[in-house]
Amino acid sequence: MNDEQTLVRQILQGDLRAYQMLVERYQRLVLHMVSRIVRQPADVEDVCQEVFIKVYKHLREYQFEAKLSTWIASIAYRTAINYAKKMNRLPAHGDLNQVSETREPSGNSSPEDILVNKDWKSFLYAQIEQLPVHYRTILTLYHLEELSYEEIGQITSLPAGTVKNYLFRARKLLKEALQRHQKREHWL
Repeated sequence: MNDEQTLVRQILQGDLRAYQMLVERYQRLVLHMVSRIVRQPADVEDVCQEVFIKVYKHLREYQFEAKLSTWIASIAYRTAINYAKKMNRLPAHGDLNQVSETREPSGNSSPEDILVNKDWKSFLYAQIEQLPVHYRTILTLYHLEELSYEEIGQITSLPAGTVKNYLFRARKLLKEALQRHQKREHWL
């Protein structure tokens, strides 16, 4: 019996410490999923709690067909999407033409360069936040959680080909925004 099966079995037998371990192990994943869809910090916390309540309530239904992390992430994804729809806060598309004033980071480590690098990262994060929700989610799952196309497909109920396509489009939109920003910075 593997670690996930043991953990699930212990939780189903009423071991609250095992459930606490599950929450601690997967809270980062759930937070990443939910925060890419739900925008208000107080709402993110509420939705994350709701996710773990659903995980606990439906744990008997988990069949070990996918990794536990994939199963939990799919619950987080669906819960966040449903919450955002219910609150009418699900943006369909972002506007990548709105570019903040930042500069490209350089390889030096002077205080000025550190500040510029911080601004550059802020710019990149701002551009990611402006992406459509599916693109943001897939970027997060692929690059931060390091999940495969198939795992992301299981979480989002999208075919692996669509996941690849969305990831390609998201990267392309980010690249275009960065190029526009660099071109504008060059002229300043």
